[in-house]
Amino acid sequence: MTDSHTLSADALRLVTALPIPALLIDATERIEASNAAAHALFGHDGTGRHYITVVRQPGALDIIERALREGEEGEGRFLGQEGGRDTTWRTWARRVNLGNGAYVLVVFEDITDLEEAGQIRRDFVANVSHELRTPLTALIGFVETLRGSARDDRAAQDRFLGIIAREATRMARLVDDLLSLSRVEAEERRRPTERVDVTALTASVVATLEPLASREGTAIRLVAPEAAVVVPGDPNQLRQLVTNLVENAIKYGGRGGPITVEIAGSQDQPILRRAGVQICVRDQGPGIAAHHIPRLTERFYRVDSHRSREIGGTGLGLAIVKHIVSRHRGRLRIESKVGQGSRFTVILPAD
Repeated sequence: MTDSHTLSADALRLVTALPIPALLIDATERIEASNAAAHALFGHDGTGRHYITVVRQPGALDIIERALREGEEGEGRFLGQEGGRDTTWRTWARRVNLGNGAYVLVVFEDITDLEEAGQIRRDFVANVSHELRTPLTALIGFVETLRGSARDDRAAQDRFLGIIAREATRMARLVDDLLSLSRVEAEERRRPTERVDVTALTASVVATLEPLASREGTAIRLVAPEAAVVVPGDPNQLRQLVTNLVENAIKYGGRGGPITVEIAGSQDQPILRRAGVQICVRDQGPGIAAHHIPRLTERFYRVDSHRSREIGGTGLGLAIVKHIVSRHRGRLRIESKVGQGSRFTVILPAD
């Protein structure tokens, strides 16, 4: 063995040079050195302690033990917590020779973001499967009924065919929204540069949706400057953004209450730190409880799942809006109080 002080100094320099949590374990199974990142991960400096009393988790302990006993490199997982947030770390253990002794170097890589992304994908697939399964089950059931007991019942046929058409339309809307979301996400890093007249675009959307508003017993009021309000943007995506917001106001804003769509021309926007344009859609409906608001732009999140499905909602409209706003380097603000309606404001850079 070399001088322990020299060895400890060498080991300390090795470990502290690493930018990720690291431990160096000696032949006596005690921690010879650890760095600041490891102190933060474990909540203390474990130097001099047996590694089992510091690491504690079987998945990580197994690979350390194999490296110590057999010199075998290993990879495992370590679950931590930082600021109340659960974290996941990929852990490696490898034998290294320092001086006349063999040590095990253990490092930890933070893969929390990868784990969360994987969970989001799994949740997304599960939600899509669920959203498609419900109408498909209904379609299969009604087709079997039409082939069987309702074969000669004209009234039942008309009723079931109406339901089949509604469910098929719902699935088509879901597929369209999924494709829209995929396109927006694929293009999100590229800011659009085409000049778009927001006033004319919004007026066109309002004219298109007025029949739907009339059927729902409400009316849309457009408040906009006489002059064109122009922003750099993707006209198709901005049309979809306005359409989704106004449709939501019509469907969820309550019958009879007017919907106001207001456009404010270019003015200083502190939230953007530059000049910006506002598109505001306001309804006088039942409003949304405060605990729902932070989650409204999540995929498939619904305040009232049953009612949303009843009126054909896919649960993706505001998620699409969020990504369109992000691509245009804008901001989305949602304000609502129960019994006082809701206000959705999109702020887009004017240049």
